[in-house]
Amino acid sequence: MKKHNFSAGPAILPAPVLKEASKAALNYQGIGLSLLELSHRGPEFTAIIEEANALIKEIIGLPEGYHVLWLTGGASTQFFMIPMNLLNEDETAAYVNTGVWADKAIKEAKAFGHVNVIASSKEQNFTFIPKGYKIPKDAKYLHLTSNNTIYGTQLHRFPKSPVPLVCDMSSDFLSRPFDPNPFGLIYAGAQKNLGPAGTTVVIVREDMLGTVRRHLPSMLDYRTFVKENSLYNTPPVFPIYVSMLTLRWIRKNGGLKGMQRRNKAKAAILYNEIDRNPLFKGTVAREDRSLMNICFVMEDKYAALEKEFLKETEANGMVGLKGHRSVGGFRASTYNALPKASVQALADLMQDFARRKG
Repeated sequence: MKKHNFSAGPAILPAPVLKEASKAALNYQGIGLSLLELSHRGPEFTAIIEEANALIKEIIGLPEGYHVLWLTGGASTQFFMIPMNLLNEDETAAYVNTGVWADKAIKEAKAFGHVNVIASSKEQNFTFIPKGYKIPKDAKYLHLTSNNTIYGTQLHRFPKSPVPLVCDMSSDFLSRPFDPNPFGLIYAGAQKNLGPAGTTVVIVREDMLGTVRRHLPSMLDYRTFVKENSLYNTPPVFPIYVSMLTLRWIRKNGGLKGMQRRNKAKAAILYNEIDRNPLFKGTVAREDRSLMNICFVMEDKYAALEKEFLKETEANGMVGLKGHRSVGGFRASTYNALPKASVQALADLMQDFARRKG
């Protein structure tokens, strides 16, 4: 039985993408070799990475002057690569703290320059997105985290900023349209909406580069990968290929507007059930609820039923629903590739469980 995959990451991939990728793993385009065996310098992979770059630019609508890079080390490596490449020791970057990953980005940035945390929801266990904060005009950049995987909050509107935006979009990248022009740099681990674990996309505007005075090791200098089209060293060939297939699937299914329609419809099913069901409740401010990671818990008087409900989800083929230890309860990650039927199956089980237990 095919499982309902609600995992937060590595996450579900589109079924057609998995089918095509599995064929490539055995015999890529009938050439008698697996894609896993091909040289990254060969014409086959050159065509793959060039198509992947072109698809990202087309799907997002990137203007001229932006570079698409395929790196490794996940978003966690970008926490320090960004200030290393963008921030001098005597300069200040502004950060908004909305979760564990933003907190870690702040910690890493302090090693390279001054950090001004201009807003935070940490004291309230990250249950909302701060708003109405003032962005200092003398900041080198403003760092945001667009979606908070652990807590289930999402930035639904990006602030108007007098300085370039730098954004960790790992868990809602390619899930909705956005205006790329205010962004100096966007980064995202692939393992949510784009592809398998193993590669990280960085989209950087040309004018953000070459402004720091420190020495940058070649492998940690964005300009190295701009110059070499992400081929300075051996890149993660197969994850980039699967990401390219996913980008094709996104374009075929309506682009970012199509993804947004899908994701809004799925989230509405589950949030409506959470709000009407007497056994369950949400964990964050309603206006900041994520369309990607839907967190909920049992009402206090039904808390003893939590383990029983989790067992029932597993018995019904639903995986990845246990909430992060920071929040508890349940977390349903409803990324682009998750079918609407899976979300409906979860909502139906919640209704049935309430009838039997409530």
